[in-house]
Parts: sequence; C-alpha cells; structure tokens
Amino acid sequence: MPTYTVLSTAGTIGPGQRPKLAELITDLHHEVTYAPRYLVQVIFNDLAPGELFLAGREVSQDHVWIRADIRSGRTEQQKTGLLKQLTARGAETLGIPAAHLWVYVNEIPGANMTEYGQLLPEPGGEAEWFSSLPPQVRDVLTGL
Repeated sequence: MPTYTVLSTAGTIGPGQRPKLAELITDLHHEVTYAPRYLVQVIFNDLAPGELFLAGREVSQDHVWIRADIRSGRTEQQKTGLLKQLTARGAETLGIPAAHLWVYVNEIPGANMTEYGQLLPEPGGEAEWFSSLPPQVRDVLTGL
C-alpha cells in the first residue's frame, strides 16, 4: 500500500513515460507521507478506444486518471499536498494539461489489507511491521 492505478486510453502514455510517472508517484508518496518506497505500487491500465467515457462521450487520448488507494490516517495537509503535486507534476511528466489529469485519493484502514503476507500497520508503524516480516522478505524489500 499504497496502490496507484493509472487509467488511460491505449497510446496516451508512452512506454518511456511509464517509468518516469511511476518514479514520480513513488517519490511523491514517500516525500509527502513518509511511507517506505517499497510499499508504493503503480499499475498502468490501458483501455481500448470506446471503453472510457466522460459526460456520456468517448474520452480523447489526452485524459488520464490516477486512483490512489492509501492507508487512512494521513493528515488533510498530506492528502492535499499529494493531490496538488500529483496533478501538477504528473501532467508535466505526461505532457498533458493539468485539467486533463484526474487524481483521486481513497483511504483504507491498514487493518483492512495485507501485503507481503502480513496485515499492514497504520501510518507510523512501518518499522515495527518491517521487523515482524520473515527475514527473506525483509531482504527482498531492503534491496528495492
């Protein structure tokens, strides 16, 4: 956690832009929420033409949606900062107008999810959680 899902019509985000956007999302989430980078996941979903609509009309190729499922417990300031920075810097990275980048933050309690085989802690409990992981999992995460 968090999981960022990026939706767009196929061809909107080029192959060279994906790693840049994934790195930006990872960096911003880490900087704003202090969550470890190894918890940040970014998934890209390309939709075929005719599968993405806005106001009942097919969306042009320069619109992108980012849905962020994050652990609850972040401050309003953190969430607002994340939204504003993702919108501005994400649009810049993608070369689209900020008005065409839709960003949503959804909160889920840490106790309602598992990662690496363990229930996640609430924000701030990552160090203790990390220590409770099996050694082989800690080794993998340390290398990320």
